[in-house]
Amino acid sequence: MGSIPSIFYGGAMKQHLSFFLIFLFLTTEAFTPFAADEIVGKKAPGFTLKDLDNREVSLASLKGKVVLINFWATWCPPCKAEMPSLNTLYSAYKDRGVMVLAISMDRKEQEVIEYLKKNTFSFKVLLDPKMNATRYYGVFSLPTSFLIDRNGVIVKRYLGEERWNSSSIKNDIQKLL
Repeated sequence: MGSIPSIFYGGAMKQHLSFFLIFLFLTTEAFTPFAADEIVGKKAPGFTLKDLDNREVSLASLKGKVVLINFWATWCPPCKAEMPSLNTLYSAYKDRGVMVLAISMDRKEQEVIEYLKKNTFSFKVLLDPKMNATRYYGVFSLPTSFLIDRNGVIVKRYLGEERWNSSSIKNDIQKLL
């Protein structure tokens, strides 16, 4: 699809375009896709979100770990396509201090639950129904992911579908361990 962000193509995606345009205009902070680049190299914005068991998970509680945050949604085909390789990556590195947080942008928790009944993943899935973490990280397209070092600094942002088991991504993580 060239340089068009994944959120703007595909039949199912078009219905969500209006949601994101409204979201962009209603946010209290004026993020732009260009300003989102400035987040790399800075302290990761903190957040506390609930998982599917209604337990709170905060980024601060993961201090000392390498964290990969993946923003996704059940209605996003590229997001769903990358989930198996994200799970493989997590399985390979979880015992070495790597944590994966998949933050769902779905508005309805039940849609996430139904998707996960059909697809089993080992990493933590969090819900962001008020889009707070989404705004803090300036997410404008899905999937978008952030790699955070042990000191809580964002070292890389990944836009679009990734092959999480690729050698380049493994190298990114190895540098932080």
